[in-house]
Amino acid sequence: METSHLRLQGMGCASCASSIEQAIQGVPGVMECSVNFAMEQGTVKYNPQRTNLEQIQQAVADAGYTAQPLEAMGAGGEDAEKDARQAEQTDLKHKVILGATISALLVVGSLPAMMGLHLPLIPGWLHNPWVQLVATTPVMFWCGKSFFVGAWKALKRHAADMNTLVALGTGAAYLYSIFATFFPGILRSQGLEPAVYYEAAAVVITLILLGRLLENRARGQTSEAIRKLMGLQAKTARVIRDNQEIDLPIAEVKLGDIVIVRPGEKIPVDGEVIDGSSTIDESMVTGEPLAVKKQAGDEVIGATINKTGSFKFQASRVGKDTVLAQIVKLVQEAQGSKAPIQKLADQVTGWFVPVVMAIAIATFVIWFDFMGNLTLALITTVGVLIIACPCALGLATPTSIMVGTGKGAENGILIKGADSLELTHKLQTIVLDKTGTITQGKPSVTNYLTIDGTANSNEIKLLRLAAAVERNSEHPLAEAMVEYAKSQGVTMPLPETQEFEAVTGKGVQGIVEQRLVQIGTQRWMEELGIANQALQAQRQTWEAAAKTTAWIAVDGKVAGLVGIADALKPSSVEAVKALQKMGLEVVMLTGDNQQTAKAIAEEVGIKRVFAEVRPDQKAEQVKALQAENKIVAMVGDGINDAPALAQADVGIAIGTGTDVAIAASDITLISGDLRSIVTAIELSHATIRNIRQNLFFAFIYNSAGIPIAAGILYPFFGWLLNPIIAGAAMAFSSVSVVTNALRLRNFQPQARL
Repeated sequence: METSHLRLQGMGCASCASSIEQAIQGVPGVMECSVNFAMEQGTVKYNPQRTNLEQIQQAVADAGYTAQPLEAMGAGGEDAEKDARQAEQTDLKHKVILGATISALLVVGSLPAMMGLHLPLIPGWLHNPWVQLVATTPVMFWCGKSFFVGAWKALKRHAADMNTLVALGTGAAYLYSIFATFFPGILRSQGLEPAVYYEAAAVVITLILLGRLLENRARGQTSEAIRKLMGLQAKTARVIRDNQEIDLPIAEVKLGDIVIVRPGEKIPVDGEVIDGSSTIDESMVTGEPLAVKKQAGDEVIGATINKTGSFKFQASRVGKDTVLAQIVKLVQEAQGSKAPIQKLADQVTGWFVPVVMAIAIATFVIWFDFMGNLTLALITTVGVLIIACPCALGLATPTSIMVGTGKGAENGILIKGADSLELTHKLQTIVLDKTGTITQGKPSVTNYLTIDGTANSNEIKLLRLAAAVERNSEHPLAEAMVEYAKSQGVTMPLPETQEFEAVTGKGVQGIVEQRLVQIGTQRWMEELGIANQALQAQRQTWEAAAKTTAWIAVDGKVAGLVGIADALKPSSVEAVKALQKMGLEVVMLTGDNQQTAKAIAEEVGIKRVFAEVRPDQKAEQVKALQAENKIVAMVGDGINDAPALAQADVGIAIGTGTDVAIAASDITLISGDLRSIVTAIELSHATIRNIRQNLFFAFIYNSAGIPIAAGILYPFFGWLLNPIIAGAAMAFSSVSVVTNALRLRNFQPQARL
């Protein structure tokens, strides 16, 4: 399966997005399609053996729209999209200016007829119907061309959309006015006054175009997060080639290039420091305000800022593989996804236009056939067609999702999809892995004892054997053991290990210099039948102090005991308290023993603990919590957390963890600060609240506006909605929805203790 992102043009409303979705989904081989009206983009997943992008683009073209793969737009895609939006705004601005000028003259010229008065200050030629016809025509067919072209395309595919409504409404007013201008006698013979409505047609088109202009500007602001992220990237890099320093465009930097960075410069791509040291401001990527010390062997991230020293680094990720590029891709995909809450709006817009047209026809029939009033029939019919645009419904959800996910990225929170963002506000239980999540994930050996009288009582010799086995493991505890051995003067290099084996959830073993060395938990030692009581009291003391213990056995006999401590992250206690303050149950999950797990849990304020859980059991524990009818989030950072992250309703990965864990998660916390979990939940609440506000106003607007436009209040109060007012209301309803969504840009985390 392949995934492609399309830049779509020609959409006028949410029903256009539905039409494009239906057209693409009708292509054999397309497995999934989602069109975002607010972003004017679509995401398509398809089987490349059954179809290709050309066929998908042709299907979009047959539906009356155009599609261009964003991938084909290359590195300048953002600039090209910005230029296209700017060109569209300029075109709309010119049309609005012309339409507003002519509309003002038409309204002034129509005042005597509308007010039933003689106004000598208004020149007679301004209310001459022939002059009004000439003035209105360019507004109809130049300013309003897109509505009629769009309506014709919709008609050819046997569909109806917003363009259909606007074209029918303004076209009816315009054509009736032409008839009244050319054949006034026929109307008078039927007892009807040959009134014209040129000003209504011109003003409605102008107001709708003004609404589109304002909406276009506002929608451009919703993708501000992407532009900010793209703007972080350096433009050039100073690279050493052929023993010379040369400045290259960032696109020309290759893997393995040696890059020089001076104080105050942006780091161009990702890499590893090979010479020199400095402090790096990584706040724009991780959200952490403090500069980070970097030296040889440390990784650096592209787009971060070098603060103090100069250094050289070797490029390890360039182009689309850099951390920043991956962040941009995740944000783009999240902004283009659909939240479950949007399904209702999609269903409504699917049948909305045909229903509105039926209401408009019924309105005309009632007022003209039953009441015999052609003027009222025309005004109410045009009003219904104009006011009923479903744009506000189509914009209600995606604009909020765009701003919300963008705001998340600004706070170091990467949200993979709108469904994850929506579900996060419903969470009831947060499961926290211990190592690397609650704790620093960089344990160190604090205690080391050997058993007197064994063949390996020599502490350094035993450490050398243990370190030789542990260096083959990727577990943080193994790394701590090797580092401790180095610090104690164990001679290097370490001897080779034969038949190394990692026993999941228990420990490691291997043969070193013809000796069987086993390092692991007490439970494993008991299973092996080699447990020893000599150091039990010491083990209990260490574990009561929140230290992990590991036994060392040589040739089937326990030889020593190691105590390892992993310090809490500074944010852990505050984050747990904030989550509990929000009414969430916080659970700790760890493979560590009960006593150590309990000590850590008490330190951070967690009451429910699952200890001695093997990696393959973590997902089962999450499933057990879900069986309690709870919506569960799992927070972890290691490879062994991936199944649990995938099992959880919302998987939250620590960005400082492994790629596998991040890939299995729904949300990634770039900085590893647990307070970001609180921020993500708060952001989810704020976004869903904003979406509900938008949907409420959109539904209320259409529910109240259509009956009023149809003249339901006229028999009781004599109130009639002028098509001009209907056009203004329709235009500004969309603007108000987008403006409300933009309020999310002011989001600030609140739950801090």
